[in-house]
Amino acid sequence: MAGHSHAKNIMHRKGKSDAVRSKIFSKLAREITVAAKMGMPDPAFNSRLRLAVTNARSQSMPKDNIDRAIKKAIGSDGENYDEIRYEGYGPGGVAIIVEALTDNRNRTASNVRSYFSKNGGAMGETNSVGFMFDKIGEITYPAKVGSEDKVMEAAIEAGADDVESDEENHYIYTSFEAMVEVAAALEKVLGEAESVKAIWEPQTKTPIDAEKGATLMKLIATLEEDDDVQNVYSNFEMSEEDMAKLEG
Repeated sequence: MAGHSHAKNIMHRKGKSDAVRSKIFSKLAREITVAAKMGMPDPAFNSRLRLAVTNARSQSMPKDNIDRAIKKAIGSDGENYDEIRYEGYGPGGVAIIVEALTDNRNRTASNVRSYFSKNGGAMGETNSVGFMFDKIGEITYPAKVGSEDKVMEAAIEAGADDVESDEENHYIYTSFEAMVEVAAALEKVLGEAESVKAIWEPQTKTPIDAEKGATLMKLIATLEEDDDVQNVYSNFEMSEEDMAKLEG
């Protein structure tokens, strides 16, 4: 099974302060609204909405917030969001994919372009780096659901492609097409997942040092701060020594 270097790609995760939680809730609510608008406003009959609600619950988003986001999709006065993918290069030639949900394409494109240019990068055309990534499914469970062997066995039975475990979580990887089906099979054995989502997995990694890594982390953090940006993916790889320098 291929290594996903998951731990090395999450060092830019933010803490759970009130301001950060509010921003996370806002992004989750936007995904729920978009998912509800694209299909039935009932999670039982809309797989994308079901995943969005599951992910919101895993972040302790209140039920009232979830219901309000669904109702927003039913109302005629709700905002219409477009799904857009931006691509570009960060410091050291690191490839970056940015997924956004926006009600103003011009504003978001202008903001994302400026984030790249101010942090040692450059925004490219569509598929300028997309061909270097594969879209796959990632299903996350907390470590407490069971041992690595138990989760591995359940994942193989469910038809997953790969499993990685660390002290906090089990990460189960599937093809994008099989994600919903595998998640449903795992739920019967392990219970509800902490999150189920499509991610962009790099085919190859770009090594960078601590100096370029510091600028890259600033770029990723700035992108993630934008309300329109839902997800940021990159293909950087850094030595443990350089990673320790940044964390220190």
